[in-house]
Amino acid sequence: MSSPSPALAARTKLLCTLGPATNTPAFVRGLIAAGASIFRVNFSHGTPAEHARAVALVREAEAEGDRALAVLADLPGPKVRLGSMHPDPFRFTPGQPFELRPGGSGDDLGASTTYAGLAGDLREGDRVLLADGAVELVVTAIAEGTVTTECLRGGFVRSGQGVNVPAERLGLPAVTDRDREGLARALDLGVDLIAQSFVRVADDLYELRSLMGDRVVPIVAKIETKPAVENIDAILEATDALMVARGDLGVELPMEQIPLLQKDLLRRALSASRPVVVATQMLESMIRAPRPTRAEATDVANAVLDGADAIMLSGETAIGEYPFEAAAAATKIAAAVEARAGDYRAARPGCRHTGEAAAVAHAVADVATSEAEVVAITCYTETGRTARLLSAERPLSPIYAFIPDHQVRRVNTLNWGVVPIAAEHPDDTDAMIALMDEGLRRRSLVAPGELVVMAAASPAGRTTTNMLKFHQVGSPVR
Repeated sequence: MSSPSPALAARTKLLCTLGPATNTPAFVRGLIAAGASIFRVNFSHGTPAEHARAVALVREAEAEGDRALAVLADLPGPKVRLGSMHPDPFRFTPGQPFELRPGGSGDDLGASTTYAGLAGDLREGDRVLLADGAVELVVTAIAEGTVTTECLRGGFVRSGQGVNVPAERLGLPAVTDRDREGLARALDLGVDLIAQSFVRVADDLYELRSLMGDRVVPIVAKIETKPAVENIDAILEATDALMVARGDLGVELPMEQIPLLQKDLLRRALSASRPVVVATQMLESMIRAPRPTRAEATDVANAVLDGADAIMLSGETAIGEYPFEAAAAATKIAAAVEARAGDYRAARPGCRHTGEAAAVAHAVADVATSEAEVVAITCYTETGRTARLLSAERPLSPIYAFIPDHQVRRVNTLNWGVVPIAAEHPDDTDAMIALMDEGLRRRSLVAPGELVVMAAASPAGRTTTNMLKFHQVGSPVR
């Protein structure tokens, strides 16, 4: 495993999963150097102590540098998994019978699952997929809580891997006991984002949010079921962000539908001003290889062109042999595509805004694009909403967001093109303009004399963004 090299600047953010391969200070620092700004802790695996250590490592790395870093806790959701397999891994061959049992140990005839009620949700003829589709089974009989299947497509499966059945008939609750326990731990650890797995309807999100009490953390709805696709507009209204989780989604729906579905989901999220992550198998071969395949490079590029706010690496950084190389490759591809995309990227939507803040954000992006002298967009925001609205407009200029609250800064690491910067609370509008000017110069983000366009609420402290101002950096504030 080689040392990481400094990452090229990419406006598409990089979300890396932490795991056994990256659960040390040196590895976390290496992933940051390679371009990561958001770190996923998968609560489906590992122990509470391991989760706490991962969060602590990110916080320590953040304290060492001058950039915000976010932690996303990914809850298990109503996922059915296999119990112990024997032997492990277990080899399936076409035509082989295999039982899915409500309990007991695994043997050469079958294994238990984590959902004792599975038999009540299945019918003869149903398709059951194991390990994200590596093995395909068909239900041949159901009796006394045991589901008998026949293998249609063989392969190797390990203990604890997933069991996919039609989501619309799955009787598991949207928020399971494991989710409740995981949510409580995640909130105690002070994570910045919560990913909710296997969302089916908007009420699933409202239920999870109601369990947060007064410690409300933004929710990332993972779209990985057919019902979620069918209810996407209501889900977008209920969620804070979206994740196109192509692993389970590609198992639940025909694989040939996934490419265009990804484009449609990203387009809808962008229109709704919701940040969206594209996930699963982005650079899968890099778990074992130091370079991605051409197809994987194209996949990352297309996610960028489609308008993704972030791309996520899973096994590539959690268990892979080349985590630094995978993170650096994702960043390098994204930066190259952004620099040369031109007419290939998703078009900016026309102004369809009725709210004042969104209309101002659209106008800021317009003038930043049309005025060649403008080198950057800056905003002051206490809630992060102004930065999110500016990001959704996908302007050509970088967005420097001055944010007093540290958690709001961390959440904004998810927004495309946004660089969150620590700031004090200004006393008035002139002080707000001055703090942005000084912050740009002190960090050498913009040179004195260069032109920026500013967005904020004026007078300072007003709740709605209503100010658009051209400002020459280093000039007196009037």
